[in-house]
Amino acid sequence: MIVVATADFEVYHGVVGELRERGVEFTTIEPDRTPPERTRVLITGPDDAPPDGVETVRADPDDPRTAVETALSALRTGDGRTIIGVDPGDRPGVAVLSGETVVAAFHVPLADAPRIVSDEVEGAVDPLVRIGDGARLQGATIVNALDGVRVELVDETGTTPSLGTGARGMGDVLAAVNIARLEGEPIESREIEPTEGELTAIKHRSRERSPENRAIDEALAKRVAHGELSVEEALEEHREG
Repeated sequence: MIVVATADFEVYHGVVGELRERGVEFTTIEPDRTPPERTRVLITGPDDAPPDGVETVRADPDDPRTAVETALSALRTGDGRTIIGVDPGDRPGVAVLSGETVVAAFHVPLADAPRIVSDEVEGAVDPLVRIGDGARLQGATIVNALDGVRVELVDETGTTPSLGTGARGMGDVLAAVNIARLEGEPIESREIEPTEGELTAIKHRSRERSPENRAIDEALAKRVAHGELSVEEALEEHREG
């Protein structure tokens, strides 16, 4: 776990903001307190006096992002293997685990998911990507875009938790965490032929997003289904005839 311990107001708010934006597990303590047992990395300000025996990152108040990146890098090069869980969909949830610790989380458009996953496995020792088997078309798009990394397809039944009030949007990320912790079947690629219902859903989505209230044709819908085009790109081609 990352612990923030600083008396520097700017460092505190900058670092905490960066950690929250990334969905990283962390806690804060007063700079003169003993860090908790689970502490892996301590982030302090330039003038704080950290205790001995704890890996420490000193944050520049003008550049908290670099300190957070350094702390996350230290987590990922520890004893825990980097495992990335992906809950596929139009906005996949992505969770990065180092051992049992969640070190980063994302909720991004489908088009951004392969880049996010590739960035997170870069430099990791023997990383593993686990993708849920739901949302077949979106999952296949991510699997087929990844290269040079081991990928497992996971049965995602029961991975999405019940959400309480105020937790809207967290379900996909929490499902990704659960997927990362389940063993799956190794897979190198995934070829999925879209069903008639899936193509109809894509056409309907294109009509909703079209200023002219026009739906794309079946050929373009198939290209969207296979990840060759976004709905917006398919609409542009449709307009151009």
